[in-house]
Amino acid sequence: MKISVASGKGGTGKTTISVNLALSIDNATLIDCDVEEPNCHLFFKEPMEKVKNIGIPIPVFDLDKCDRCGKCAEFCQYNAIAVIKDKLLFFEELCHGCGGCMIICPQDAITETEHTLGVIEKGGTHDMELYHGLLNIGEPFGVPIIKAVKDLAPPNKEAIFDSPPGTACPAVEAMSDSDFVILVTEPTPFGLHDLKLAVDVVKRIGTPFGVVVNRGGIGDDRVDRFCENENIPLLATIPNDLKIARLYSKGIPIVEGIPEYKQVFVGIYEDIKKIVKNKDTETKEVQ
Repeated sequence: MKISVASGKGGTGKTTISVNLALSIDNATLIDCDVEEPNCHLFFKEPMEKVKNIGIPIPVFDLDKCDRCGKCAEFCQYNAIAVIKDKLLFFEELCHGCGGCMIICPQDAITETEHTLGVIEKGGTHDMELYHGLLNIGEPFGVPIIKAVKDLAPPNKEAIFDSPPGTACPAVEAMSDSDFVILVTEPTPFGLHDLKLAVDVVKRIGTPFGVVVNRGGIGDDRVDRFCENENIPLLATIPNDLKIARLYSKGIPIVEGIPEYKQVFVGIYEDIKKIVKNKDTETKEVQ
């Protein structure tokens, strides 16, 4: 089963939930999809080791063959190519590597080379593998790395995806193809506002989901009432506990510093399995 841990905004506690959930269930792999700033590895002592580079194919133009017809520029939906009079301009940072310009070129003046976006690294513990993608500084396009690191999830293990914050393309890519999405929020007006945005996105994707409230007690009960009114499962509330904050500041997972919390995360996992099973049953009945 693939479980994505997401949120409408940063700082809600996605990594906290992802790490402790992965450590609380057997046979799990943790995959950090927040390629701009992965931080799951901060909770593990072993250093991360490089697995491979990740890149995309970008065009190389043979200006001796090119007659500046402009068809490649017309085709490119990302405005990575421009033809101005007798000049051809290529903006590498805008290229998405689709390869369409090479196919459409009537002069066969375009070939491809690999442009490295970042790397995938591996770490974790002897009981649980951790993979993360790391986008190179200055690169604006991390989705190919997210796709690549997700592909490393073993089919015979439970996969926990720590998604990027927000509701843009990276977050959607991390959540896509998941069996369940945990939306992490906090009981504040900002938390509720961004939770609503995330709920709308997950509903459009069509994946079953539930909510975990982190730092419970710092705000009010509006998140709880929203979940009740929208029939959204409230999977758990993690209290605003100074002990948890101290563990977090030292890079110690909650379930290691306060072992009784393991049952909370096991409970989240068991609830998710029931929801997914019921959803599968409903789908089969409709078919």
